[in-house]
Amino acid sequence: MNSIINHILISMPHINDPLFNNSVIFICEHDEKGAMGLIINKCFQKKDLKELNDDINEESSEILNIVSNVYFGGPVLIERGILLHSEKKYSEQSIKVSDDFFISSDKKTLLSMLKNKKKINNRLFLGHSGWSSGQLENEIKNGDWLVQDTSPEFIFNVPAEQMWSIAFQSYGIDSSNSPSFGGQA
Repeated sequence: MNSIINHILISMPHINDPLFNNSVIFICEHDEKGAMGLIINKCFQKKDLKELNDDINEESSEILNIVSNVYFGGPVLIERGILLHSEKKYSEQSIKVSDDFFISSDKKTLLSMLKNKKKINNRLFLGHSGWSSGQLENEIKNGDWLVQDTSPEFIFNVPAEQMWSIAFQSYGIDSSNSPSFGGQA
């Protein structure tokens, strides 16, 4: 399988795991060693964020207090913040995902970027999603995920609660009539 960096995964309706049900995941890294992505459509509830905020250090707490929405990127390293943003000049510490997307995770860099008054497309995530070598490819073959190109407009401008249905329906599939099981024909 070719690399699917800079694509989104759209979960199929049969995925019952509450972490990944109705999820849209932006793929930041994908090679023979595995894959890493961010669930882009699951925003933390304020009460959950407050509980999490109580358990982290002061510098991280300041970061969480600056942004209006913090997203659940996935179950791996949930205590670690990752900023997905659209401009390289935003930070020299940023890692290029594609010409349109960059990620940063250094706390001082995150704080500096989030305090910046210039309007730059960004989303702050706690945690990420990860797959070992061949795992994601097997899940795609099994029919657990649809793979689709994406754009900054979709990632940063579509409301999180609408992302899954918009992405899923872009395939011409009515989610209410789709099968509730995966697998290969």
